Amino acid sequence: MHDETIKNRAGSQRGFTLLELMIVLAIMGILLTIAQPSLKSSIIRAREAVLREDLFQLREAVDRYYADNDKYPSAIEDLLNQQERTRSYLRDIPKDPFTGAPDWITAAPEGEEGGVFDVHSASPLIALDGTPYNSW
Repeated sequence: MHDETIKNRAGSQRGFTLLELMIVLAIMGILLTIAQPSLKSSIIRAREAVLREDLFQLREAVDRYYADNDKYPSAIEDLLNQQERTRSYLRDIPKDPFTGAPDWITAAPEGEEGGVFDVHSASPLIALDGTPYNSW
């Protein structure tokens, strides 16, 4: 009778041994180590996609402004909806996804003083394809 009591107690105590827990933790650590670089590069790729779209939208707005006014805007802010203007080309100036600020580099048309002809990122970082973001 005493042996039966010991067997029942041993069978009713369920749980994981320290060895099993260590193996599971080691496997999880290996999987996280493998996944981490992939996660970082996917975040960078997503930011690059946002940057491409922002640059496209800014350049489209500059082109529409030029088509309507026969001149380039003197600053990016001219593309926003303002009280004295009837047209709005942008709702808001987007933030550069790499700098976190709307600090775009603008280029004037050749032979003209001032004006926004082209827009580039202000980020000094290098893209995954090896080109600097400020040359996009």
